[in-house]
Amino acid sequence: MKNKIPPLSVDLLLSAYTQGIFPMACEGNEIGWFCPDPRAIIPLENYKASKSLRPILNRQLFEIRLNQQFEQVMRCCAAPRGEDNGVWISEEMIQVYVQMHQFGFAHSVEAYQNNELVGGLYGVALGGVFYGESMFSKVSNASKVAFHHLIDILNKNDFELLDSQFMNDNVKRYGAVEIPQTEFFKLLDKALQKKCQFIL
Repeated sequence: MKNKIPPLSVDLLLSAYTQGIFPMACEGNEIGWFCPDPRAIIPLENYKASKSLRPILNRQLFEIRLNQQFEQVMRCCAAPRGEDNGVWISEEMIQVYVQMHQFGFAHSVEAYQNNELVGGLYGVALGGVFYGESMFSKVSNASKVAFHHLIDILNKNDFELLDSQFMNDNVKRYGAVEIPQTEFFKLLDKALQKKCQFIL
């Protein structure tokens, strides 16, 4: 007889994240749980703004806000993109992560132009760890600027670990590296002991 997996909840998510496990919606919106080996992380000291991004930052083309439209950021991240119609964020996940946000565990970094949300990212902050989940961009460079400010926030507030879960071209450009799962667990345990705020 198959063990029944409990429904997604804030408590279940918090327990999973502290163990390095995260959910993704699979086929039929069934929730799958993942703990990859090797694990992709972005060492905070590895990030450097690209030469092409620096003029955009200097011109302040985007206004950055935190946690103003968390649910909308998730929904934008969940929208199909181009030919890749794979969606790993389900409606059930959106509802529970919104609750996580209301409890102060999940956060969004948002980029605006003319008071319109045009890009951003979201993730979960526990102790000195930020678990990066997803980002989106409706305007060129919006998500890159949001990510730049995420790094700034994590550095200013003394975070130790930025988890990017799986390696891909997108996180690689931000300085992501792969490390063995055992090493990730050591970093995770140490970073979870800290008490960090997610504020500008």
